[in-house]
Amino acid sequence: MIAKLSAAIAGLHTEPPPEDVLPSEIALTHAREKLIQHLPTKGVGLEDTIKHLKEDIVPGFNASSRSSNYYGFVTGGTTPAASLADNLVTAWDQNVGVHLPKETIATEVEDKALSLLCELLNLDPAQWPYRTFTTGATASNILGLACGREYIIAEAAAIRSSSAASVGHLGIYEALHRAGLDKIQVLTTVPHSSLSKAASLIGMGRASVKTIALKDSPLKFDIPRLENMLKEAGTASVVAISAAEVNTGLFATSGLNQMKEIRRICDMYGAWIHVDGAFGIMGRMLTSPSYQTIINGCAGLDLADSITGDGHKLLNVPYDCGFFLSRHRDIAFHVFQNPNAAYLSSGLSTDTIMSPLNIGIENSRRLRALPVYASLMAYGKDGYREMLERQVQLARAIAEFIIESDDFELLPIFAGEKDEVLGNVYMIVLFRANDEGLNKELVDRIKTTRKIYVSGTAWEGKPACRFAVSNWMANVEKDLPVIKEALRGVVDKYKAQK
Repeated sequence: MIAKLSAAIAGLHTEPPPEDVLPSEIALTHAREKLIQHLPTKGVGLEDTIKHLKEDIVPGFNASSRSSNYYGFVTGGTTPAASLADNLVTAWDQNVGVHLPKETIATEVEDKALSLLCELLNLDPAQWPYRTFTTGATASNILGLACGREYIIAEAAAIRSSSAASVGHLGIYEALHRAGLDKIQVLTTVPHSSLSKAASLIGMGRASVKTIALKDSPLKFDIPRLENMLKEAGTASVVAISAAEVNTGLFATSGLNQMKEIRRICDMYGAWIHVDGAFGIMGRMLTSPSYQTIINGCAGLDLADSITGDGHKLLNVPYDCGFFLSRHRDIAFHVFQNPNAAYLSSGLSTDTIMSPLNIGIENSRRLRALPVYASLMAYGKDGYREMLERQVQLARAIAEFIIESDDFELLPIFAGEKDEVLGNVYMIVLFRANDEGLNKELVDRIKTTRKIYVSGTAWEGKPACRFAVSNWMANVEKDLPVIKEALRGVVDKYKAQK
């Protein structure tokens, strides 16, 4: 069975990618009509089910992971190594909840995969002992804010020489009361929406997320204002740093010295630093001076207390996979432990591996680590760096085409020479059409070509369009001509109709 599965997956990756990124209307209609409407009393059997999935359902999917011309969201593809490993995960169906070293190697694979991931990101695994996989950066942000909340309240309680104030044990109201706190806040710049969602879910509230950016630079921290808000009486704070911002791909910090200053201030007032590095954290792999702006944006992120990342973005492993790293090992148990559950005990163990169910949200989950482990083993640091460089090169080539076009405008509007502007481009290319009428329809018209897929957003109150380059197959020579042809075709068709 495993041999057949391996051959099937290998065959999938030798097939040419689909020519059309989006399914045709005929394929969508057919797929909808063929969906079973009611549970059959007697099943149709495995062979007919496989035929139904391949011939009826799959043609109705978009080609996000099978084509490098999907740029809608920061959605990585799936490397062949990761794809094979993911199917092995399904075949063996390991529940990675409890560390049982005498029964399965699953938790050790997970711990090793996370250690290798730290090395990829130039983080010392020994300095990040609390590490776990999640469903994605949203879940990891929940872990980051929950751990931060636990830490900052405990710090405030310690200053008062009060008894231990654990939200995990006492609840948020009683813990705040014992710590002598009136409120908690999350201080950030241009946060991803998942940060507010995380704050809502853990009882801090969406209103606790406050932007404290410079007026003329909405991504950068207003450091004097940050310090003033951190020193507010009766207030405990989490400082959340975006690396990188979802609309522009730009970073909230621009160098090691700035991160050191933020760390210094946070230490003075007992604040927790959380990095939302969903895709920006991968920039720590880059070394060439061509990417100096990105390197500067990632410098010092290792000074944080916790880091969030998405494996199903630039790591190019299958959905769903996120990761969470923290320097504070003991805090995990205060927040996520499963008390009084003898049947979930890991028994005697002489190693340092923590049971995942005691350090994360789920008690039960699949072995997300295996695709990560396999892909890191297959391609190594140099292979992943080369993938990322190709992605950045394609994003910059798209941006250069936008800059040189009379029909489009690159966003945000940068001052400076072209090379300087392109040096700011990471994975995201934000732009709009100069013609207001076309701009309102731009995203839909591009999608109608079915050759490339982009996502719509807004910038300064107007519609905008966004390329998000994140597929491991990205290639300037192959992909850029398709992009240029699609964009030029959209403009020509619009002008002809107008």
